[in-house]
Amino acid sequence: MTKTILAAATLALLASSAAYAADVYQPEPQPVYVDAPEVAVAEASGWYLRGDLGYSFNKMRGAKFFQGGNSGDEANFTTASIKDSFWVGGGVGYQVNNYLRTDLTFDYMFKSDFKGSTTGECGFAVTPCTSSDLAAMKAYTLMANAYVDLGTYAYFTPYIGGGIGGSYVKWDKLRNTSCADDGSGCDPTIEHGGKGSWRFAYQLMAGASIDVTCNVKADLGYRFRHTMGGDMFGYASNGGPGYDKGFYSHSVHAGARYVFGGCETPVAYEPPPELPVYK
Repeated sequence: MTKTILAAATLALLASSAAYAADVYQPEPQPVYVDAPEVAVAEASGWYLRGDLGYSFNKMRGAKFFQGGNSGDEANFTTASIKDSFWVGGGVGYQVNNYLRTDLTFDYMFKSDFKGSTTGECGFAVTPCTSSDLAAMKAYTLMANAYVDLGTYAYFTPYIGGGIGGSYVKWDKLRNTSCADDGSGCDPTIEHGGKGSWRFAYQLMAGASIDVTCNVKADLGYRFRHTMGGDMFGYASNGGPGYDKGFYSHSVHAGARYVFGGCETPVAYEPPPELPVYK
C-alpha cells in the first residue's frame, strides 16, 4: 500500500514538472515589419526670367533692285554682304517639368553694316561702271521657343531647342556711288530712303545651363537663325526700290535665368520607423 502511494506521488511530481517546463519555454517571436508607402517626389517647375548677350556672325543671301521703278527690269546686286554684330535680349518662360521648358524672348541686333555693288553704265558717255552701295541695318525679333533638357550631370544641364517668330528689320538709307571702270570719274552719290518690314524668322538652339545657385542658372549656347527677305530701300533717280533676300545668323551667347521658387525643394513625406510587432 505504501509502495503504491509513493509511486503515485512520484508520477504526479514528474507530470507537474513537465507541465511547468512546457509553460516556461516559449519560442522567440519573429518581428513583423510593415512596408513604408511609396513616395512620389515632385518635378521642378515654375516661371523664370532670362537675359542674354551674344555675338552674331551674319551672312546675307543677296539683294535685288529695280532699274526705273517697279515696272523696270529687276537686277541682282553683284555683291552683297553684311557685317557681324552684337545682340542683347531678354524673356519670360516656364519650366514645365525636368525635361521641358518654353519661353517668349525679345532681342535687339545692333547695327550691321551693309556693303554691296552693281555693274552697269554711267555718265552721258555710257561708260561701263561699278557702283559702291553702303547702308546699315538693325533688327528687333520676337520669338516663341521650346527646349528639351537632356538631363542634369553634376551642375550642367545640356539642352536643344527651336523657335518661330518674326523680325522687324530696319534699313538705314542706301548711298549709291557709281564710278567708271576706267577711272575717268564718278557720278554724284544718290541716297535711297531706307525701308523697314516684318519678316518671318525661325531659329535652332543648343547649349548648356549651369546651376550657380538654387534659383540662378547661367546659360551658354549657340543659335542659328534664318530671317526671311523684305523691303530694303526706296526709289530715287531712276533706281529702286530694292529688296534683300534675307540673311542667316550664327551666334554664340552667354546669359542667365532667374527661377522663381527655385530654392523651394519639395520634401517627400517619410513615415516614422515602424516598431516590430510581436505576435
